[in-house]
Amino acid sequence: MPVRVARVTDAAEVHRGGELFDLAPIEEATDEFLDRPGHHLLFAYDEADAVVGMVSGVEMTHPDKGTEMFLYELGVAERAQRRGIGTALVRALADLARERGCYGMWVLTDPGNDAGLATYRRAGALEESASITLLWDLSDDGQDR
Repeated sequence: MPVRVARVTDAAEVHRGGELFDLAPIEEATDEFLDRPGHHLLFAYDEADAVVGMVSGVEMTHPDKGTEMFLYELGVAERAQRRGIGTALVRALADLARERGCYGMWVLTDPGNDAGLATYRRAGALEESASITLLWDLSDDGQDR
């Protein structure tokens, strides 16, 4: 499926692709994400200009390492899966990371996320090691978003 990948800078456009996120986009969080330098959101559009995929990335800088891109989230509409859209989005984010001077890009995913693992590998990722994720629940109601 031929797609066009473009950077999203408008909150209304984020909401147009809202089905691709885990939860509906929150207006204040959307505005903050789009306003922050180093925060990137790319959408994939089909021939009819429908939003069929998204990837978000956040540049992370550390004093002894420099800047790397964290692939925060990847989503492809169910009707458009298994057509290379996720791979195209991941590659586009990697290209953006290179353009912005990042020395690398990384993502965390669950071991059972077969589709995600296949997509990341097709896009050129190498599996470095198993990781353990530890979380702090800092929300008032005790539930993570």
